[in-house]
Amino acid sequence: LTVPGIRYVVDSGLARIKRYSYRNKVEQLQIEKISQASANQRAGRCGRVAAGVCIRLYDEQDFGSRPPYSEPEIQRSSLAGVILRMKGLRLGDVEDFPFLEAPPQKAISDGYQLLLELGAVTAEHALTPDGQELAKIPLDPRLGRMIVAARDEGCLREVLVIAAALSVQDPRERPQERQGSADAAHRKFADEKSEFLSWLKLWDWYQAELDHRKSQRKLVEACHANFLSALRMREWHDIHGQLHALAAEHQWRENQLPATYDAIHRALLAGLLGNIGCKSEEAAHYLGARGIKLLIHPASALQKKAGKWIVAAEISETTRLFARCVARIEPEWLERVGAHLLKRSHFDPHWEKKAMQAIAFERITLHGIVVDPRRRVSFGPLNPPAAREIFIRQALVEGEVSEEFARRWAFFTHNQQLILEIETLEHKSRRPDVLVDDELIFTFYDQIIPDGIYSGASFDKWRSEAERGHPRLLHLLREDLMRHEAAGITSEAFPHQLQLGGVDYPLAYHFEPGSARDGVTLTVPLAQLNQLPAARCEWLVPGLLKEKVVQLVKTLPQRIRAKLVPVPDFAAEFVAQVPPVDKPLVSALIGFIVQSRGLNARGWEITPDAFRPDAVPAHLNFNFRLIDDNGRQLGISRKLSELRSEWGREAKQEFAELHETPAELSGLTDWSFGELAELIEVDVGSGQSVLGYPGLADDGDSVSVRVFDSPGEALRSHAAGLLRLFMLQFGEQLKYLEKNLPGLTQMAMQFMALGTLDELRRQLLELAVARACLIEPWPTDATSFEARCLQARPRVGLLAQEIARLVGQILADWLALHKKLPAFKAYGSTVHDIEGQLARLIGKRFIADTPFERLQHFPRYLKAIALRLDKLKAGGAQGAARDARLLAEYLPLWTNYQRRTIVLAKQGVSDPQLEQFRWLLEELRVHLFAQELRTPSPISSKRLQKMWEGM
Repeated sequence: LTVPGIRYVVDSGLARIKRYSYRNKVEQLQIEKISQASANQRAGRCGRVAAGVCIRLYDEQDFGSRPPYSEPEIQRSSLAGVILRMKGLRLGDVEDFPFLEAPPQKAISDGYQLLLELGAVTAEHALTPDGQELAKIPLDPRLGRMIVAARDEGCLREVLVIAAALSVQDPRERPQERQGSADAAHRKFADEKSEFLSWLKLWDWYQAELDHRKSQRKLVEACHANFLSALRMREWHDIHGQLHALAAEHQWRENQLPATYDAIHRALLAGLLGNIGCKSEEAAHYLGARGIKLLIHPASALQKKAGKWIVAAEISETTRLFARCVARIEPEWLERVGAHLLKRSHFDPHWEKKAMQAIAFERITLHGIVVDPRRRVSFGPLNPPAAREIFIRQALVEGEVSEEFARRWAFFTHNQQLILEIETLEHKSRRPDVLVDDELIFTFYDQIIPDGIYSGASFDKWRSEAERGHPRLLHLLREDLMRHEAAGITSEAFPHQLQLGGVDYPLAYHFEPGSARDGVTLTVPLAQLNQLPAARCEWLVPGLLKEKVVQLVKTLPQRIRAKLVPVPDFAAEFVAQVPPVDKPLVSALIGFIVQSRGLNARGWEITPDAFRPDAVPAHLNFNFRLIDDNGRQLGISRKLSELRSEWGREAKQEFAELHETPAELSGLTDWSFGELAELIEVDVGSGQSVLGYPGLADDGDSVSVRVFDSPGEALRSHAAGLLRLFMLQFGEQLKYLEKNLPGLTQMAMQFMALGTLDELRRQLLELAVARACLIEPWPTDATSFEARCLQARPRVGLLAQEIARLVGQILADWLALHKKLPAFKAYGSTVHDIEGQLARLIGKRFIADTPFERLQHFPRYLKAIALRLDKLKAGGAQGAARDARLLAEYLPLWTNYQRRTIVLAKQGVSDPQLEQFRWLLEELRVHLFAQELRTPSPISSKRLQKMWEGM
């Protein structure tokens, strides 16, 4: 245009030029240097009617380096529309058309690619039916594709409006000086999910204005008031009219009812599949087609709330890549609208037992954007040969078959049972080479089952037909599955259950060296944990006993082992001659060695500590598996003591809660309950019974009959209960003795630091009655109980006086030592040791809790402590050093005893051997610190250490 009066032009030498990026498929509006022709054109604007001045903001050298002319638009635009028109007009291939300025090949390829995306051409560049329709629509192919899709989706009325809007320049104005007001005016047209729907709201407003405004001037004023260009609104209205006429010409009927959000945006998506975006999980940008990263334009109402998936009317690059006019979409629509562009890859094919078919995961992408990362699909139709192999290997060979099909397939049950039997032989014989390789079983099925069978359903259909003529077609034979016979693997040598104490415990065999499950696992219910005979369990099962004996013998010293060679023959001899008994295996071995090899001469003594059971391979000890009443595993260990330590108390409680037996009585004051059996069968439910051990329990002023889960527990309770029952019979006699015990007042004063007079008197009488009445054999019925009462009655008084004198001496010596100790504060470790010893010997219930045969030695133990203190005082530094050395010799043995006591206390059981060891430790103290007092039998630290190792 010629604008009069222009005398000066300032030329920056730059312009924002629209250029289409073939790589990213986006319109770019980049600032570029203009050509020489454009620069001259700018200079000419100031010299149209008179001479003028042009000031160029770049030097002459820069001007000279610029291209003479601007690049033709056909070389920087998308050619999709051109190609489509040429195809529709049958003008031949675009590559052969004689353009004045031929577009580059990549532009032509990009055009075909866009048409393929729109479904307008095939991969061979031939027009599709949709393409033939698009060629007749004088619009950008993208907009035309939207209209065709809208016809099919039933939303033509709405999409015609939107397509017309996208064909013109945005009528919404946003003056620099009134941006806030413009934004406020436009806000009433905004939609929270889609900017495309904003066009519909704006259209409805404009149509209402057209209907109600009486003059063109008022319509223009309304547009200006709402910051809208009246000219562009009219242009939009005109183009919509043309599109409406075009639709009528093609006899496309517009919908009368408002279309849904989904239908409208699926139609729009058909033309904008290259303009989708998925929100990045790591950053604020969206991932677009072909790897581009884009942002929603800052002016968009949906910039911060667009959702995960969007479609944009336009993606343009200025300072950054921006999406304009966006809307939320659902990824499911992409699969429906862009089905012809989806790329599917499959991974992780695997067998699913429940579905009885091979399943894979499908990854779906569109233009490089992941639409669905992990969709579960049937693998069979995708790759029948591979799915068939998975079916045979996993279902038929590995046995991954659902219960429904397993019930119908007799051959499968037969084959799996056969394989299980042979695998059991492997576990029992501890040889992994009995069952043939899985590959041979696979080959068996592979040769029979035809191609195309890859699921449970297809196989079942084929099988039902095939087995009509050959019922055993799919049955495996034992000889086909075994490489060799497993000699010696019998049910006698390797039983499925082991009877211990009248109870059957299930056994499971597993061969997996190094695994916690390796060997034989014995399953024991919680209620029966304390009943399991630990000694008998050392004998394992007959089939493994010989191997265990061999391994135990190998741990013996060479001198003894030399007498037992060849060791396998000796082990076989032992197994043949010595049946399993409730006795430690090592003890039985010692007896057999002494008897069969004559090793009973001096110097050939064999003690249990000569063996090293810990050196025996783990599989030669039972793996004890503890379960609750629901079959759930509570614990597993190769050491029964560990399970009892952790679960012993719970086992007692479980046993008490499970059984209900008429053998239990309470409130008894005499023997009115008949004969007391040593053991009874206790019903614990579910048709199972275990052994229970009846015994009396002390309830204070009466006794009760209870059933215990172990003989040791029953014995301890029965002793206290029987004593209480005897004392109830001697009521009057004991009342007399309470008042006439010798030295009681003096003893009470000495006992004051420990307890009351009543507690002292009660213990003295309990011990007197116990010594008179609890003599082996104990009464088991009313007759023997009454007879014992008659025998004991005249002895109770004499025994009470004897015990009172003994306890009086003990308390006097104990009190004297306590008075003596403060003078030895300088010898801290010695005093600490003696205080601990005194506390363990003289406690609140030391009279009742200490066996009388040990209580008789208390005066000697206390005398030994006094002598130790005297030697310490007389010896000075040398005496202190000697005492410290002897204490260091003693303490390791005491520490071992303490640790074991704690374990048994947690377990709730006692060990007679450990109790004996405890008193031998007291004798060792006498031997170390007061040797002149002598001990009942020879004793030393070495002897006790050897004894400890054998326990």
